Amino acid sequence: MGSFQARTDLALEARESISEADSTLRGVIMEESYDEEDDIRVTRVEITTKNAAKALGKPMGVYITIEAPRMLEPDEDYHREISQVIADQLTDIIPDADKEQAILVVGLGNREVTADALGPHVVDNLFITRHVVKEFGKAAYNKKRMNMVSCMEPGVTGKTGMEAAEMIKGVIEQTTPSLMIVIDALAARSTRRLNRTVQISNTGIHPGSGVGNNRNALTEESMGIPVISIGVPTVVDAATIVEDALEKMFRNIKDKEQEWQLEADKNTLPELHNMYVASKDIDAVIKRLSYTVSEGINMALELE
Repeated sequence: MGSFQARTDLALEARESISEADSTLRGVIMEESYDEEDDIRVTRVEITTKNAAKALGKPMGVYITIEAPRMLEPDEDYHREISQVIADQLTDIIPDADKEQAILVVGLGNREVTADALGPHVVDNLFITRHVVKEFGKAAYNKKRMNMVSCMEPGVTGKTGMEAAEMIKGVIEQTTPSLMIVIDALAARSTRRLNRTVQISNTGIHPGSGVGNNRNALTEESMGIPVISIGVPTVVDAATIVEDALEKMFRNIKDKEQEWQLEADKNTLPELHNMYVASKDIDAVIKRLSYTVSEGINMALELE
């Protein structure tokens, strides 16, 4: 029935999409853990070969997906648990996480487009230390060990006339960080993962790829330093929603003429391929999730 390929930024969804066609795909290692008490599932997908990377449409590397169905609920205690999981996973994936480093955090996206404003809102809530440590030393925070954290919000090319990658490379040359963390809004294949999932990866990021608006990549190869990406799917392809509804209808259809009509309707799905849907309360969702993600980053970057 699949007449088109729905776009997704989630490696987990890319792996699921080929599970039936090639369940013996080599070069993909999956590990899953589930916290029944907090209802939080963590799935680690590691792509180890070029063939697997080509099949999944994702670069080789590690992709960690945190699924929390109750993430939309305004429960501060639950969001604190999610922040802790984000912090734990970041600590595992950041190179030399136990050592002092200069870290640049980049919030990608357009602040004026709510569904794309996750990155800018996350950097608003970060604990920025670079300027104070350089001026007054670590004693200003009464600590012996600290990461020097800085951040930037490059905006979008349509407003600045510059690629985000160009601006970031200039900042890296001037501030010489040893690591970069990039936050961006993602696109999902499944509506059940919308605003309920966090993906962390050590492969960097290709801004806009999930919605077909590819920009210059932010990777270790292009930036010269390790790049960790964090994303939350905030939009879903409109064609995906229609296809899912038609799939459910097909299961109960016995009338051949009606089935033919549904198939004909389904062939129009590519026309919806450039339309993306966000939840009606996306403004409140972005505010809540940006704080949850920023708290996770703050906890991960705090040295004991």
